[in-house]
Amino acid sequence: MNPLLILADHAAGWRSAPLAPEVEHAARRALIDWFAALLPGCHLPPATLMARALAAEHGAGRAVSYVDGARTGLRHAALINGTASHTVEFDDIWRWGVYHPGCPTVAAALAAAQARGADMAALLRALVAGYEVSCRIAQAVQPTHYNFWHTTGTVGTFGAAAAVAVLLDCDASQTAHAIATAATMAGGLQQAFRGDGMSKPLHPGHAAEAGALAAMAAREGMTGALDVLHGPAGFAAATSEDTGKWEKAIAAIGKPLTITQMTVKNHGCCGHIFAALDATRDLQREHGFAASDVESLHVGGYAATKNVCDRPEITTEQEARFSAQFTIASIMLYGGVRLDAFAPERLVDPAIRAIMPRITVSLDAECEAAFPGARSAKVSIRLRDGRAFHRHQPTRKGDPDAPLSDLELEEKFLELVGPVLGPAEAAGFLAQLWNSAALPGELRLR
Repeated sequence: MNPLLILADHAAGWRSAPLAPEVEHAARRALIDWFAALLPGCHLPPATLMARALAAEHGAGRAVSYVDGARTGLRHAALINGTASHTVEFDDIWRWGVYHPGCPTVAAALAAAQARGADMAALLRALVAGYEVSCRIAQAVQPTHYNFWHTTGTVGTFGAAAAVAVLLDCDASQTAHAIATAATMAGGLQQAFRGDGMSKPLHPGHAAEAGALAAMAAREGMTGALDVLHGPAGFAAATSEDTGKWEKAIAAIGKPLTITQMTVKNHGCCGHIFAALDATRDLQREHGFAASDVESLHVGGYAATKNVCDRPEITTEQEARFSAQFTIASIMLYGGVRLDAFAPERLVDPAIRAIMPRITVSLDAECEAAFPGARSAKVSIRLRDGRAFHRHQPTRKGDPDAPLSDLELEEKFLELVGPVLGPAEAAGFLAQLWNSAALPGELRLR
């Protein structure tokens, strides 16, 4: 069994496969959620810095770079938009692969569709293919891939390659070579977000550009090593503790399609904190205590919750988005963790700072055993008056077993996009994404 050939054959089939209504709906949800994450990031570094750094390289083309509003080439748009869409941490999740497929896949696919003059149906089919290929590869190499690698930067390259290959009308052989070449350009180290720095959002931007390049080259006849996923010195062997759980991942292709099983983020921070945030919010609503009433709060979680998000001290917005202490204090004080949670004044808010030292995080064996299929947490809260509350949160709001409804997704979109486009314009754009047969084009950002 060669998993690459099986995945390539599946992807190439989406060039003309009909979209069932529920699959089209899921793909449109993915596109809406991507724009909800993208547009707030268009005004922020590192996307703004990347756009400035590459301004001299704008080329003729029909793809839209939403950060600076320019029409440009496919690769340029994929890079800039992919970077912007990962900046505010509101992008979708394939929980079984510890992976955000939308950032690299939609960025590359939309740029390719615009460059080719394709319609919405072609774009949606390409998204289905890109999600399916990359999510199954992510599933095959987890959980140990996530010990060192940022899956969205590594596996995202395959999602971009497969989606662009569909839009370039690559056959199964060409698609296989696109995926194979993409493997040699996959990268993204976890240390980039365990400390400070701006390079994490660049991971999906690079993945989008590299995957697009791989597909463009394969369309012209460039070949890759077709055993690169499962070979003894291939992608899985180099980035996980074995050569991959390919039989299980391949058997799951289309059963159901991954794009119909996405997690839609309900908080603007690292997803490894979500279960603890949900449990804390629910306990506070049920028992009516104030944040100042809390004497101690403990989170038991899986390894990534402890290793990535146990940050009792923060100084930057990047650190705050990955701090269980900061975000849990924020949700107790302000009721949510959205964009305003990371405003400069919130980073030094004395009320948040007073609560953070009372919050601790440890590894819980039951939560770790359930990962990555379940993203759970155990929260224990003790109040100053002696009362104690406990909650085992087995999943997160927004996961496939506790999904955001279409209305909740729309509310998220309008909240994030309204300040960028204007409320009326955001509502009109949302209606277009739900209903139009034409591709989205340029937007006027405030």
